Amino acid sequence: MLLRYVTECALGGRVDHLKERTLGVEVFHRAPDYDTNLDPVVRTTAVEIRKRIAQYFQEPGHESELRICVPAGSYLPEFRMPPEKVGDRLAAEPAHPAPSIRKFPAIAAVAVSITLLAAVFWAKPGTSPNAALDRFWSPVWSSPMPVLVVIGKATRAEDTPGVATKAAPSSVLELMREEGVAFADATTLARLTGLMMTKGKPFHIRRYTSAKFDDLRDGPVILIGAFNNNWTLKLNGQLRFRFERESQRASWISDQNNPAQRQWLINMELPYSSVKEDFAIISRVLDPTTGRLVVTAAGLSKYGTAAAGEFLTDPQYLKEITAHAPKDWDRGNIQIVISTRLMGESSGPPEIVATNFW
Repeated sequence: MLLRYVTECALGGRVDHLKERTLGVEVFHRAPDYDTNLDPVVRTTAVEIRKRIAQYFQEPGHESELRICVPAGSYLPEFRMPPEKVGDRLAAEPAHPAPSIRKFPAIAAVAVSITLLAAVFWAKPGTSPNAALDRFWSPVWSSPMPVLVVIGKATRAEDTPGVATKAAPSSVLELMREEGVAFADATTLARLTGLMMTKGKPFHIRRYTSAKFDDLRDGPVILIGAFNNNWTLKLNGQLRFRFERESQRASWISDQNNPAQRQWLINMELPYSSVKEDFAIISRVLDPTTGRLVVTAAGLSKYGTAAAGEFLTDPQYLKEITAHAPKDWDRGNIQIVISTRLMGESSGPPEIVATNFW
């Protein structure tokens, strides 16, 4: 949680948040006036993070990955090219300091987050997924076909219902802007692809605009994002828990067993700072339209999507399914509605609020 928070702050330019007391309050829920000397939770966690990162990059197979480090005495992460690539570059041109995160283009920042999260969540020494995680994902791992991961695009004003669709991009620069993805979706992508890499499961990634119906029939599918991913809305629209939107005013998750209730709702007209809770749908369903297994990680806003990605890749959260599920839950269809309370500009721990097994 600490490494995720400091990385998001660094990528978002919020370096003023990277102070010990602020981290203690935002990440570890300490009181604003807690004594950092008596409770060094931030410092001890940072030491453990530095050790795990060092172990990760010492293992074979990680030599060519972008590097991250959290220097001693600081909570501002630094990102560097791998040593061999730096050496090749130095042989060809004069020395330059390691690029700072502010100089990375958007796509490089996403690549950094993928490398980072794969290292943090799937390279912990002595950690292995428990039975609940394996039971949830076993139908995906057992498929002989690669997994197709479909990610939504960054939401813009012209993507809002009722607003005219923008014409196709006319230049390379405009195309690059069109291909942006939301940071929360990128971190969810990082978590899920990191999990698949540890399982040796082949996968390929598409933006929803380039994914065709026939692609979704080739093998298991993971859908990331809701209102920025039309495939999620189409395939999830026939299930009990669905995404609903009223123009630009409100978005909510509806329950077809009680369609009048709107308890899982966000007022989209409110500023982000006043939104205290977000909701998401996690599902694993054999889709009747495509005939393939579909997993979704999608929130009403970015916070819910980030929480869904955390839930789907953390053994402790998936273990909570067993308290709500029948004994053979891993053999059927699953829908889970989760909530997450916001912590500053990040999502808090996901909590199950409703489930459906059939």
